[in-house]
Amino acid sequence: MRIVNVCIAVFMLFVVIAVYRYAIRPLPQTSGEMTAPVRAPATIKRDVRGVPHIEASSWQDAIFLQGYVTAQDRLWQMDGLRRFSAGELAEVFGPRMLANDERSRRMRIKAVAEAHAKHLSASEQSVLTEYARGVNYFIDTHRGDYSLEFSIPGNSYNPRAWSITDSILVGLAMFRDLTDGSRFELAKGTLAGMADPAKMKVLFPPVQGGYVNPGSNAWAVSGAHTASGKPILANDPHLAYSIPGPWHLVHLKAPGLNVAGAALPGVPCIITGHNDQIAWGVTNLETDVLDLYAEQMDQRNGHYLFREKLEQAELDREMVGVKGGNSVNVDVWVTRHGPIVDERNGKAYAMRWDAMDGFGFPFFDIDRAENWEEFRSALSHYWGPAQNFVYADKAGHIGYQAAGRVPVRRGFDGDMPLDGASGSYEWDAYVPFDQMPSQYDPPSGIIATANQNPFAPEFAFRVDGNFSDRYRVQQIRNLLARKSRLDVEDMLTIQKDVYSEYDYLLAQQVIAAFTKRGSKEEIAHQAIDVLRNWNGQMEKDQAAPMITELLSRGLGEALVISIVLPRPIKGIPNIRPRPQIIEQLLRDRPTGWISKDNWDGWLLDNFVHALNAGRREQGMPVSRWRWGGMLRWKIEHPVGGRLPFIDRFFNIGPVEMSGSGTSVKQTTAVIGPSERMVVDLGNLENSVQNLMAGESGFVASAHYKDQWDAYYAGKSFPMQFERIDAKDVLRVRPER
Repeated sequence: MRIVNVCIAVFMLFVVIAVYRYAIRPLPQTSGEMTAPVRAPATIKRDVRGVPHIEASSWQDAIFLQGYVTAQDRLWQMDGLRRFSAGELAEVFGPRMLANDERSRRMRIKAVAEAHAKHLSASEQSVLTEYARGVNYFIDTHRGDYSLEFSIPGNSYNPRAWSITDSILVGLAMFRDLTDGSRFELAKGTLAGMADPAKMKVLFPPVQGGYVNPGSNAWAVSGAHTASGKPILANDPHLAYSIPGPWHLVHLKAPGLNVAGAALPGVPCIITGHNDQIAWGVTNLETDVLDLYAEQMDQRNGHYLFREKLEQAELDREMVGVKGGNSVNVDVWVTRHGPIVDERNGKAYAMRWDAMDGFGFPFFDIDRAENWEEFRSALSHYWGPAQNFVYADKAGHIGYQAAGRVPVRRGFDGDMPLDGASGSYEWDAYVPFDQMPSQYDPPSGIIATANQNPFAPEFAFRVDGNFSDRYRVQQIRNLLARKSRLDVEDMLTIQKDVYSEYDYLLAQQVIAAFTKRGSKEEIAHQAIDVLRNWNGQMEKDQAAPMITELLSRGLGEALVISIVLPRPIKGIPNIRPRPQIIEQLLRDRPTGWISKDNWDGWLLDNFVHALNAGRREQGMPVSRWRWGGMLRWKIEHPVGGRLPFIDRFFNIGPVEMSGSGTSVKQTTAVIGPSERMVVDLGNLENSVQNLMAGESGFVASAHYKDQWDAYYAGKSFPMQFERIDAKDVLRVRPER
């Protein structure tokens, strides 16, 4: 027993030492003093949630220290983002990341970033350089003391120095996430070759894309609608959930600069937030800025046809390093339309992407803007990803501006692969900024965007896009209209609203069909009883949302099958029409779509089919089904979440979620609100903001996931600005 006890004690001592060495000792210094290459003394105050409030004597020092504190909190995430874009993940994580690296190399994202870095304006270069200096100061002074992820056996490595190009790579990672619809376009093109053309256009029109895309909500209301008499602005970006999350909160204060909000780890400045005069938020514009061209190409020599003449593609040959394996060659032919990113069915597909054509970084100017004119002037230099910018200011004004480069297509749509050889489908420059959709102080006193189409039918240019259905923005407007004097709490209530007009309509449609025709199936009777007592709220503990979502899935699949021309049904792409298309068909019930035009019978057949799928998942009776049983999140750390025994410290969940793809709180199996912000221009100290998980990327930090409980409950935290309740203060002295 003595020997056993000694062994246990030694083992526990080893565990304690290991935890201290790899998890606790590397925690960032947040108090006391440090020296750094700054121009004058500065301070970094951390509030109760670990958010850094940087006070410096120059904007250069403020941006330098932003780079430093972001590296303190998120260096491993920053390194992963740049590697993701550059196609260098397999170097440290092995063969399982090779497919992603090959895709990034084919898209030539690193080459694009390097090209953009050579053409920065002097202002852009200065800001990005100061940020990179701050990151590198942290890297250089903490060798051997990086976060646990850098030391995990089998994946241990040291980060290389940060560069301007790396910040652009991180920006391009977001660009790619928000605009790369190439796989959907390929699937849509495949389906078009099998389907009735007229019906295909109804189910998948050029101005509507995938079923659910990364998006967001943002709105501003004038003082006529608020309790304070001043505007309020709200923003909650919807992105793929992750831990660490996609945003890092920070406050920068220096002469001529006083701004707080959410930043991208790896990119300087504030992306969404407020300064002492204005506030702004963003949603994805959802315009189609990427086209695929089917090239008539000889892959052996790179010859391809364009307007009846042979042209020579340029060969880009790269080597992808693979940890624990042999390096892999990736040869990419680059045509006049862009790189060949996909090859299938004997065709080579080149990608034209507006991210390749230019770069603009306006956020330093946005962060310092004091009025609408300065804000729009900064946005005029923004390249992408194209966004809806919502604005409000202390003077009482609200505004909206669509910004980013949107290609002009004359006489064609870019929603499916185009014939690259004909020369008939070339972009004709970009929509001029001064002709992009814009509003300023609308009479209604309300501006709201939830990724809906902002381009009027009479717009001067042809614009395609994966615009969202009307449900979210309509519900936002309905909720804003219910109260005459809105406050911050009202905005939070709207952000967490889970009513789905679409799912409620499906319930009413199937109830009406059941009332007329009935059913012999007992499960149908049980489900109808549930739906008759339902109010359209997509709550996790209810059965009705599960019923309607299973039905929606089945209807989408059945409609796709119905448009395939008579032939063996094989290889039908797994894409579905958007909810608004399904709703319109159920309302109009056109002839020639359903056998014998029996829409009620078709609806009930699919209803029973969906219910049987639900029974296989959650048994009987139907009344005990739970929507949250289907909509579960498990937010896993990319590396730590795979470690046995300690993975629970890195991960969140699994947890049941409320909401849907058509509710204001857009929640699906893969995306959800990534942060929430509400800015009260009547009193900035009333403003609130919170992340999904936490500020820190260190699993041993108290701020790794300390915001999750509030996020899950739809609550938030004060967005400290003028009055900083500092829990830790780090004083920074210039190096001698």
